[in-house]
Formats: sequence, C-alpha cells, structure tokens
Amino acid sequence: MDSTVIVTSSKNLQDFAFKVFIIAAAIIFVWTGIVAVNHFFKPSKSVAVAAQNSENSNNVVVNYPPQIPDTVIFAGDVIPTHLFDVYESLDNEILAFTFWHSNMYRYFKRANRYFPIIEPILEKNNIPNDFKYLALAESGLTNAASPAGAKGYWQFMEATAKSFKLEVNSAVDERMNLEKSTQAACEYLLNSYNKYKDWALVAASYNYGQGNVDKQLQQQATDNYYDLMLNSETARYYFRLIALKIVMENPINYGFGFNSSDLYPTIPTEELIVDTTINNLVQFAADHNTNLKILKELNPWLRENNLPNASRKEYKILIPKAGCRELETIWELQ
Repeated sequence: MDSTVIVTSSKNLQDFAFKVFIIAAAIIFVWTGIVAVNHFFKPSKSVAVAAQNSENSNNVVVNYPPQIPDTVIFAGDVIPTHLFDVYESLDNEILAFTFWHSNMYRYFKRANRYFPIIEPILEKNNIPNDFKYLALAESGLTNAASPAGAKGYWQFMEATAKSFKLEVNSAVDERMNLEKSTQAACEYLLNSYNKYKDWALVAASYNYGQGNVDKQLQQQATDNYYDLMLNSETARYYFRLIALKIVMENPINYGFGFNSSDLYPTIPTEELIVDTTINNLVQFAADHNTNLKILKELNPWLRENNLPNASRKEYKILIPKAGCRELETIWELQ
C-alpha cells in the first residue's frame, strides 16, 4: 500500500477526532452556563406562589398583610376607603397595631377594665361609643404625662382641664380621675361637634386644637377632613382611632388570641364621700382595711399623702371591697 495514502488517512482521523472534541467541549460549556444562569439568576416566585408551596418547608412562616374590611364605619360615618390616600393611611395604622403585639395586648387587657367605666359616660353625653378609642390612643389608658405637660387618661393640659372645671393643684389632679376627666372630655368633644358637625374634624381638633384646624380649613378652602393636608401627627390621628377599633373588635382576624381570664378585670370598689381634710392617707387607708399603694391605685388623682380640704368640698374616694385584692375573689365578683 502506498505510504502517502496511509499518512493522509491518519491525518484525517486526527482532524476528525479534534473536531469532535471541540464540538463536545462547546456543548458542555454551553450546558454548564445554562445551568449556572438558571441557578443564580432564576426570577423569585411571588409571595402567593411561595405560600402555596410552603408545605415543602416546615420551618417557614408566611405572613400576609392585614386586610381592611370592605366597609369601615367610625362614629356612625362611613370612612371613604375607596380613596387611595384614605385607604393607605388606614392601612398604615392597621399594620402598625397588628405587628406591635406587646403594646396591643396591653391595650386589650386595660380596655377590659376601663372601657366599662368610660362607655356609660360617653352614652350619657351623646358621644359616639367609638370615641373610647381616643382615650386609648391618647394615653394607652394610663395616667401618662407628655413632655408638653398633658396628663391623665385623656391627656388634658392644665389650663384646658381647669376650663372644664377639673381641679388641678399640688394635692389633687382630677385629670387622673377617670370618671371626671371622661366627663370633661365629653364636654370638649360636644363643643367641637357643635362647631364642626363632623366627627373626623372633632377628633383632629382634639389633637391639633380648634384654632389650628380652623386655620387649615380656611387656608386650604375646604370643609372636608379627608381633603386636608395636616402635620404628620394629626394626619395619622383619626386613622389611629379607626385602626384601633378595627383590630380590637376583630382580634382573631388580626392575630390576637386570648381568654377572658387573660384580661384585667374591673376592681370591685366601695365609695366613700369625704368633705373634710385627711391629714394622713396612710392611716386613712389602714382604717378602711387597705394600704396607701392600693388607695392610690384606685384614686390616682390623690397626689400627696394627705388631702387638704378647707372648703369642705365633697370628694369620692374608692376603696376595694373586702377581699378584692385577691384575683380569684375579683373574678368571682365579675
């Protein structure tokens, strides 16, 4: 056989093998690239799709944003949640309360004790029952004190409190008397309603002051609360009240579960009418089978350890009924 033919055949085989190698290498390179791109740059699934597949990962908890009811009513008024700005303002406050569990549980617990005292006073004064949430938003139903000097369940400034005939001095501060301060708040709210004829503006004025609300209504040429541009605190204020109502009236829908025994019960009390000076509240408490701590727990408006009363004014002082420091006894009397 001709040696030239043999060499040529061998060379052709080598060229063919090399071409096969190059093609195979190219295929492997492209395939590897596709796998890598698919792995590292695969688009993320939507929350809804991920939730559907959550059974594949037992360690993953999927949270959904809380929903706003189709119809929202506060103080008898339908809230216009079909407006995007109203919807989003309310949505923001519901989000805040829904995922602030420690604070909301305190609200549920205290509301069970104090709402039964507030509600009849609102009703007597023809104030919508929903305005009990204003006290909750203002103070968390505690005798809070603001940096500006507002105090009590309804957060009255001293001058405003006195204008509504609440006594405020070194010995007595009736801003911290729940019944009297609630009555004063009702009078303030009625005064505002007689002026504005609109409960949303009433709530705004409670936070911002009537003078400031009047100024904004005039400058912005509107009488509609939902058209007003207000400072951030007042803009959020009314929606906070509405959000509190929604969450507290539908706790399970917003992730809050509890038993009635988890809430704070109303303390059964007896009333003492006093129209003379009490020189020593420690001894006064002991004479009525309690102590100074419990006496001031039930009467936080007593600021000192005595009660001067030269004018012979009548004060109502609460003391616990017999045995009503024991939680079991308190629940039996509910």
